[in-house]
Amino acid sequence: MHKVRIGAGAGYSGDRIDPAVDLAKRGNLDFLVFECLAERTITNAQLQLLSSRQKGYDPFLVARMQAVLGLCHQNNIRIITNMGAAAPLAAAQCIRDLAHDMGLDSIRVAAVVGDDILTQCTKDSACLKEEHGYTIAEHRDQIISANAYIGAESIAKALDKGANVVVTGRAADPALFLGPLIHSFKWKMNDWDKLGKGTAAGHLLECAGQICGGYFADPGKKDVPQLAHIGFPFGDIYADGRIEISKLDNTGGYITPATVKEQLLYEIHDPARYLQPDVIADFSNVWIEEIATNRVRIHDATGHAKTNHLKVSISYHDGFIGEGQISYAGIGAVARAQLARDIIKERLTENIYRDLRVDFIGMNALHGDQLSSGHEPYEVRLRVLAKCDSREDAERIGNEVEALYTNGPSGGGGAWKSTRPAVFLTSPLIAESHVPTSIIFMETANS
Repeated sequence: MHKVRIGAGAGYSGDRIDPAVDLAKRGNLDFLVFECLAERTITNAQLQLLSSRQKGYDPFLVARMQAVLGLCHQNNIRIITNMGAAAPLAAAQCIRDLAHDMGLDSIRVAAVVGDDILTQCTKDSACLKEEHGYTIAEHRDQIISANAYIGAESIAKALDKGANVVVTGRAADPALFLGPLIHSFKWKMNDWDKLGKGTAAGHLLECAGQICGGYFADPGKKDVPQLAHIGFPFGDIYADGRIEISKLDNTGGYITPATVKEQLLYEIHDPARYLQPDVIADFSNVWIEEIATNRVRIHDATGHAKTNHLKVSISYHDGFIGEGQISYAGIGAVARAQLARDIIKERLTENIYRDLRVDFIGMNALHGDQLSSGHEPYEVRLRVLAKCDSREDAERIGNEVEALYTNGPSGGGGAWKSTRPAVFLTSPLIAESHVPTSIIFMETANS
């Protein structure tokens, strides 16, 4: 095979579904990838699984598959997704059953399992290479989830064995796109140059609408057309690793060298050493050219030998967060909000919270006082958050803010309060040899 075309069907769990349907209908794709998993997404999925409120996989799995499964079957498009979240096997079973109900013959679904290493971490935290001074062993009883970022090899093997749909848990985002390339071109798992190029393709496509101008748009400086109807991208990737990114005609947004450059550098610490499970990708010599309207070619990505270690996303319970908000408007709004802040601080004693944060939304909530301008807004919203050891103490935060209605400055309105569990995330490393993966197949057979 000389070239494959991979479409990006989602950039996060709650992403729009209609652009993926458009790609499945008229994109002439070989593969459609749904990248829907973030660090907190899998934590939330695990919490829902433990509470029996959900089945542990992506809440939009059924809606997405109902929208595209028939089209992909009709157009011979294979699907890869990490919508398995905390339960890839259950997700695969769901897709198999849905295909059966839709009357689709011979849909082979593969679940890639093994990324969940919670049991291993709680029993033997010494296998983790910890960073930032945190000690996992100290929080063993509070751990919610522990998932290793697995690579592309198992995805490729599942495709080799005829999977029409491959469902993973916590795979590295670019690996979802690299797997189909390894499968299609029979790239070797130590061909670092090709794996680096394939990782670049995956990184460019993984956030879907971002590369089509979604995250790029800035009115008056970087105007992007028809963002309300933005199209999702596809990549034409060749056997030699050449990459061309484009989108469908008559869709909103655009793809230019500038949008591609922004996406290439998105979430990259060191462009020469983008650490992935399969390869250390190197984007330091990449150059980009526009070869047609909404079509950009990427040259000279490469890669180096992998580290043989995997990142692990670990979350654990860390008390509770109490939050309260209230708005002030009109002349003197800022002074009244500041007085409300002072009242709250005096009311909350140090021994009930570990961390306290007070923001004036619209003034200093993003950049703090030092970088905030000195203008006087006509409206301001006070937000108070605190982390506490007990739910009872956390509830007091919102209650104190709400009490400003009758006990604080004049003109307060729109009070809101919340108490929720606090979750802490940390990312140690683990030797790849400690994370064996396996593939479980299931299929439909309708008469």
